[in-house]
Amino acid sequence: MSLLNAMRPFIHMLLHFVVPALVARTFYGDRWRWAFLIMVGTMIVDIDHLLADPIYDPNRCGIGFHPLHSYPAIAVYLLLLVIPRVNWLRLVALGLVIHMFLDGVDCLWIRLE
Repeated sequence: MSLLNAMRPFIHMLLHFVVPALVARTFYGDRWRWAFLIMVGTMIVDIDHLLADPIYDPNRCGIGFHPLHSYPAIAVYLLLLVIPRVNWLRLVALGLVIHMFLDGVDCLWIRLE
C-alpha cells in the first residue's frame, strides 16, 4: 500500500473542511464564516454510518450504502439547491452536495487502489 493510499482517510476528512471553506470564501464574501459553519455542519449526515456494521470501514463506498448517502437522498439534496430565497436551506443543500461529491471521489479512489 502506498503512502498516498494509506493517507486516503485523512485526506478525505480534510477535504470535507477545505472544500466548504474554499466555496464559502469564494462566494459568500463577508458572510463566509456563516456559510462555512452551515456547510460543515451538514457532516451530521454521516450519522447514518451508525446503522452500519462495522460503523467505519475504510474500504467501503458510502454512496448507495448508507440511507442518507443513497441516490434518492442525493436527488433531494440537488433539488434543495434550487429552492429560491431560502439562503440557509440552499447552504445546507450545498454542503450536502459537496459532501456526497467528496464521498463519491473517495469511492473512485477506493476502486483505483
